[in-house]
Amino acid sequence: MKTLFTLLAVALLSFQLHAQTVTITGTVTDDTGLPLPGVNIIIKGTSTGTQTDFYGKYSIAAQIGQKLVFSYVGFIPKEIHVGSQNIINVSLQPNSSALDEVVVMGYGATREKKSVSHSVTSRNNNSVDKNLQGKAAGLQVNSSLYGSRSFVSNNRVSENESYGRIEENIFKSVSTAPLSTFSIDVDKAGYSNIRRMLNNGQEVPEDAVKIEEMVNYFAYNYPQPTGQDPFSITADVVNSPWNQDAKLVRIGLKGKDISLDNVPSSNLVFLLDVSGSMESPNKLPLLKAALNVLVDKLREKDKVSIVVYAGAAGLVLPPTSGAEKNIIRQAIDNLSAGGSTAGGAGIKLAYKIAEENFSKGGNNRIILATDGDFNVGASSDRSMENLIEEKRKSGVFLTCLGFGMGNYKDSKLETLADKGNGNHAYIDTMQEAQKVLGTEFFGTLYTIAKDVKIQVEFNPAKVQAYRLIGYENRLLNDEDFKDDTKDAGELGSGHTVTALYEIIPVGVSSKYLKDIDKLKYTKQTNQNYTDEMLTVKFRYKEPDGDVSKLLVKTVKDNNSSIESAPEDLKFSAAVALFGMQLRNSEFINTKKKEDVIALAEAGKGKDKDGYRAEFIRLVKSSK
Repeated sequence: MKTLFTLLAVALLSFQLHAQTVTITGTVTDDTGLPLPGVNIIIKGTSTGTQTDFYGKYSIAAQIGQKLVFSYVGFIPKEIHVGSQNIINVSLQPNSSALDEVVVMGYGATREKKSVSHSVTSRNNNSVDKNLQGKAAGLQVNSSLYGSRSFVSNNRVSENESYGRIEENIFKSVSTAPLSTFSIDVDKAGYSNIRRMLNNGQEVPEDAVKIEEMVNYFAYNYPQPTGQDPFSITADVVNSPWNQDAKLVRIGLKGKDISLDNVPSSNLVFLLDVSGSMESPNKLPLLKAALNVLVDKLREKDKVSIVVYAGAAGLVLPPTSGAEKNIIRQAIDNLSAGGSTAGGAGIKLAYKIAEENFSKGGNNRIILATDGDFNVGASSDRSMENLIEEKRKSGVFLTCLGFGMGNYKDSKLETLADKGNGNHAYIDTMQEAQKVLGTEFFGTLYTIAKDVKIQVEFNPAKVQAYRLIGYENRLLNDEDFKDDTKDAGELGSGHTVTALYEIIPVGVSSKYLKDIDKLKYTKQTNQNYTDEMLTVKFRYKEPDGDVSKLLVKTVKDNNSSIESAPEDLKFSAAVALFGMQLRNSEFINTKKKEDVIALAEAGKGKDKDGYRAEFIRLVKSSK
């Protein structure tokens, strides 16, 4: 009998241990150690699950003996047995297999025909300043940053997003159009936006693919300027890696690095969309977490104001010193979403606050953060463009930060940033927030050259035809180059800008060239410059100047192979090739992603921040 009681006691104890519930927390990273947001964690055999937050962290309650399944698009799923431990950190390995039949759930993904309920763990904040409550639409005391939210499956989340139409640049004959003129572009939203789509297993709309923004997302090791001019110029020629009948020309600019200690004081106005469309976890909650990255970088001499807009616009934080970080953080944490989107009213109020607190000789900038879904007041691209063109005369610059998916209005944000003498970025993860608002932001603030234009003249003795890769939205008329009233792009401290041309040499037969009649009156080639392939001319203004300065650089022909090219050139070419594949370009002879991967791996270089490795992984996991 005693033996029987002993066996029953052991069995009962074993059952209790097996049924014991533990709360598991941890971080999910990729193979390079970068946190992965939106990873699905499911208790195997159940419908209970959660997702990692924007920092790759998660929390889930499970019983000892159960298994946790970690899955993410483009990575090999991993199962972990639950024991008595409370912390389980997981590293997922990339999976280059096809990503067919994927549907999106929130900002993560799972396989089709499996419906799983996910929630984001709430995070309690400190008590809030009640004096802020009720001062503007969309602002309320709320102790939860993320809240508890379920996600509904939807594999067509892009259907309400809008992108400006892009007509891909064609080859132009040098005999009829020897000049190519365009504005520089330092926007990087195009790359992080398509990264979001590819990570979610979505089809990428062709007009979302802006090749120049993909190429310029990455930093390149161009030399520091050594003279009086604020940037250095690099130009070289190699054989095209995707067209044996063509050559590839790279033009690179590098802005002078300015120490943060030498950056003048900043007058910043955060203009934040708190309308109902910003309610999703990857919109306002991500925005709030992202802004805290920037708050960390503020100095005592910097001032921050916060304007919000929903059904109306309001000031929720008057100009406050960067030393008062707790006050700024409270104002950010108190925000919640609701109402319609009076974007026009918000922009007017933000400019009013910026102008009233204008810092002479300092950085005066509005930081607009939104999904771009304006629907009250001035909302069309044209009316917004006119508004910003008028307001930029005040000397206040504009940065546009895009968030979210499903109704993301890329075309509006690009218009605002372009006309507001600013830049446009898309933030899909906290890692991107750290890059944009932490690592790069104060360099962006310090404008070292404005209205930067490039004009390339091709030598008809060497070049039969040329094609600018990307920059379709930045093209200028040839006569705009010397016209100092024409707006162009700004270059910030430490920025690099890369432009790629594909050229068809004289005497080469190409399927991409169309016949045109010979010209009767055009002058013949000047034989004095037969060793030059092209001349690159640059115009720029000082940040507070009105008259442009001219720089000139000539490029000579050579027959260097892509294999012998600098690593940066190889990598930029790989990014451009991938962009052309996503756009189904007619100007490439390879649609194989393996060719992109080989070129990118050859140009990966040191890659200290891991962005190039991430690109390679992205290509491998793409459909």
